[in-house]
Amino acid sequence: MNKFRVTWLIALAAAGLTVLAIIYLIDRFPEAMDGDGKIGLVHGLVLLAFLGGSAILHYRRMPKGLFLRSVLAWMGVAVVVFAGFSYRFELSQIKDRLMGELIPSSEIEVSGGAVSIRANQSGHYVVEAMVAVAVGKHDGGGQPIRFLVDTGASDVVLSPRDAERLGFKLSDLEYTRAYRTANGMVNGAPVRLNRVSIGPLSLGEVRASVNGAPMKNSLLGMSFLSRLSGYEVSRERMVLHP
Repeated sequence: MNKFRVTWLIALAAAGLTVLAIIYLIDRFPEAMDGDGKIGLVHGLVLLAFLGGSAILHYRRMPKGLFLRSVLAWMGVAVVVFAGFSYRFELSQIKDRLMGELIPSSEIEVSGGAVSIRANQSGHYVVEAMVAVAVGKHDGGGQPIRFLVDTGASDVVLSPRDAERLGFKLSDLEYTRAYRTANGMVNGAPVRLNRVSIGPLSLGEVRASVNGAPMKNSLLGMSFLSRLSGYEVSRERMVLHP
């Protein structure tokens, strides 16, 4: 196999991994595509294409061993970063305290048992919680779910996609609860969540419902927030008190 073919195989493999990573991140964190998120994604793709094209153009000027080592090194860095990002919730007990001090833009900070959430670029408060339910195989440690904090929602509201991730079978639910939303009346199926945890904050037996229509984000409503000792918004941060 000549050098030219090896180069293009490496380039295609890197492009394929990048596309798969982008699809996964958009599916897992849809709110990241709001506002400037789209611009950031396009900027990242352009930068990646520039770096990849530059590497291919300089391939013949570089020793073969050095080129392959450089490509493998960058791929290794990308895998480590992507894995750390994907499993950041599992590392949150250590990360929350350190990231709050070292990186001001981290998602949450923990201080004295209270959790502080930074507003995103759209001014909304989005947080990842660990949700456990007594359904099927997910009755143990739970699943990480991204929530939009919504003080106007009476209940915690799960999107159909998140409900399926938690193990609920949508066709078995009874959509008997009516909700008034900005888009009109929608029906929801009442369910019970065994536990909802955000960092050190953890509540059991949380009332919730599964929305009858698709949603971009599940909602963290008053059935969770009202059971806290309090919450407040100040300087683009929402603080949840245990």
